[in-house]
Amino acid sequence: MNKINHIISSLLPHGPMDAIGVGVIDFKKKSYEAVEANNFEMAVKFKTEPTLYFDLASLTKPLTNSLSYFLKPDAFDQGMLLCLNHRGGLPSWGLLPEEGWQEQILSYPIKESETLYSDFSALRVMLELARKGVDEKKICQEVWDKETLYWTDLPSWFPTLQLGHKNGLPNYGEVHDPNAWTIGHFCSHAGLFSTTDGLCRTLLNYQARTDFISQVKTDLKKHSHRFAYGWDRVVDPQNTLAGKGCGHHTFGHLGFTGTSIWIDPDKMIGHVILTNSAKFHWHDKANLNDLRRTLGEIIWSLY
Repeated sequence: MNKINHIISSLLPHGPMDAIGVGVIDFKKKSYEAVEANNFEMAVKFKTEPTLYFDLASLTKPLTNSLSYFLKPDAFDQGMLLCLNHRGGLPSWGLLPEEGWQEQILSYPIKESETLYSDFSALRVMLELARKGVDEKKICQEVWDKETLYWTDLPSWFPTLQLGHKNGLPNYGEVHDPNAWTIGHFCSHAGLFSTTDGLCRTLLNYQARTDFISQVKTDLKKHSHRFAYGWDRVVDPQNTLAGKGCGHHTFGHLGFTGTSIWIDPDKMIGHVILTNSAKFHWHDKANLNDLRRTLGEIIWSLY
């Protein structure tokens, strides 16, 4: 991990994040390596036993809806599959009310459309599963590592990171996404927290339980749509946030708080990057994206 540590040391002081976790997963060997670093005291410090809990943001989607598909594919009808792949014609986003948000999400007609990445589509999948008697959180918890938790289940003493502000105060330990915060209980578009170790182990469990990597790869080869079972494809391997050098079938997902998962099914190697880049300058992604690309390129070259 020496080259990875060097990149972290050079880029972390420039923000907008002040903490990062990086994990590299070898799905063939069923193993991983992980490192965590922070810049809390204006000096980069590394930990080889990651303990910080990061807000995974939209990485929640493939760890809930996509995982649910692989666990219970018979529960998904055509409309749900369209929503899983963000092709159901639902609006992309909007502030939801505390009362009646379910009715609002269910009111939208599902109709096949071009890809429109949509939090509302993710919530629609969850609500449709619930109408079919599927307890999505319960079945996903069978796969999640003990250090991958929904934000409302985080004990107060867990070491979390600042993500923006709520009610004028620094936000620690509460979800950054406003709709997940308004809903206040499990939902499938955002809200999972995890340590770097916990996320790596969750993905190893995910593969062991479902063999999702080969299934996503097969589906990606069948069509040119952006998403396959809720996972996002790499469109241009030479200019991607996954990092130059990944294979043409690489897939993954990004999270608004500065998180990412990428998996190359040809190499059977994956990597995760967790940060709290939404701490202050959430709109400034330049350094975060430099870090994503640089770390990704190093990882693909080493593994």
